[in-house]
Amino acid sequence: MSYSSPIVAALVTLGSIAVIRSGRFGNKLQDIPNERSLHAAPIPRFGSVGLIAGVLSGWALMFTALPWWLALPLIGLFVVSLLDDMHGLPVRQRLPAHVVAAVIMVAGSGVHAQQGFAVALALVLLTVWMTNLYNFMDGSDGLAGGMALFGFAFYGIASLMAHDATLAILNFTISAAALGFLFHNFPPAKVFMGDAGSIPLGFLAAAMGLWGWQQSCWPVWFPLLVFSPFIVDASVTLAKRTLRGAKVTEAHREHYYQRAIRMGRSHRSVALIEYTLMLAAGISALSVLGQAWPGQMLVIWAVIYPVLMRVLDVRWKKSGL
Repeated sequence: MSYSSPIVAALVTLGSIAVIRSGRFGNKLQDIPNERSLHAAPIPRFGSVGLIAGVLSGWALMFTALPWWLALPLIGLFVVSLLDDMHGLPVRQRLPAHVVAAVIMVAGSGVHAQQGFAVALALVLLTVWMTNLYNFMDGSDGLAGGMALFGFAFYGIASLMAHDATLAILNFTISAAALGFLFHNFPPAKVFMGDAGSIPLGFLAAAMGLWGWQQSCWPVWFPLLVFSPFIVDASVTLAKRTLRGAKVTEAHREHYYQRAIRMGRSHRSVALIEYTLMLAAGISALSVLGQAWPGQMLVIWAVIYPVLMRVLDVRWKKSGL
């Protein structure tokens, strides 16, 4: 085990993005604004290269502790998603890769032998959804990187509380890489993450959540509460679009964070508000970590989220946008 892994991850991410920004590649892979974008000028979209390079560099120092069923699908998703960033792959080519990665992860973890086929199938579906919802939420400066910084840091703290130092360092390494990325991405963003960053991060949120649950580091609800700022926004938005018959795979600007920006909030203020929500969700999850089912805490959040969304819905309706 290497306690320097997070430091290596942060420095590699920070440095590699800086190097790419100064070269020609940074000008070749651009996110061009369209009618669904929240930015007005082209922004380089290669942050994922530095981010994943940072994670893998840090993890390389702990190679023997890294399970194949985590590393293999992660690399596969990065490659497929990078091709998507560069060439725009259709959903029929991307989605099967997400499913295969989820199946490899769940099957390799052995959860089917421990919990049964039904639970394994449910985890595959949840992993595919987490993989994609993280991508849906990567649409504002500093947002997806911030969720990675806080989310995996809380995974790491919970692992330490459960005396699993290896799992803690692996998670802190992801969090540190996200911190290095945020140096270039915090509003105003100089680079974007791209699908090759958001897709693997969503996968890792599910995979690390499963691993910690298997190792009895946390109950099944813990990962869901830690990443709830992303899960709730993406899931509610998808449900609302589905109910009115909108095409699920079509890009849009209807997420709550997108509406806040369209109503005049700056990317920086939205990021800071979301960070506050992420911190509150993570701290509250840690505070009841020893409970198998913290009903009171979950009820509190079951009230907070609808209230926040209702406030934004009312303001959105009044705005006339």
